[in-house]
Amino acid sequence: MEYYNYIKALHLIFIVTWFAGLFYIPRLFVYQIEAFHKPSPEKEILGKQLKLMAKRLWTIITWPSAILATIFAIWLIVLQPIWLEQPWMHVKLVFVGLLILYQLKTHQFYKQLQRDEVKKTSNFMRLWNEGATFILFAVVFLVILKSAINWVFGVIGIMVLAILLMLGFKIYKNIRSKNPDA
Repeated sequence: MEYYNYIKALHLIFIVTWFAGLFYIPRLFVYQIEAFHKPSPEKEILGKQLKLMAKRLWTIITWPSAILATIFAIWLIVLQPIWLEQPWMHVKLVFVGLLILYQLKTHQFYKQLQRDEVKKTSNFMRLWNEGATFILFAVVFLVILKSAINWVFGVIGIMVLAILLMLGFKIYKNIRSKNPDA
């Protein structure tokens, strides 16, 4: 079992790169949607470049990281099946399931934008961008506190964070409406 920590380190590395992709891809979606509404030739030039950036991020970093993080997570559980007896781990796995659903829904948005189908607003994507943040907070609190009860306080913290993000988003939206270059 001396290689357990190596597997754990690889799991964490791929979690970090997975989340990096999940944090950045909706931001690229915001730029793609905004570029779609620009006049030619700016629309075509920006659209082409942003689609390429999104494709590279999604297919070279985010999806491989998600798959490798999952493989190493399963490997860790095979090495330490006792974790599955812990109530906090059950809650964590629910959040991991939500993260996978978030990734799959984000993949739908990715495919639409790659086909130049703009079905969501840039403001929607700014809000969507926070989904991975909420899941990350919940999972980190669960893993660090290792308590299914204390995660309630983490969720309350997430709700407070959500409220603060929504207020920040509204303030930013007001600033942008008064100054489009902000």
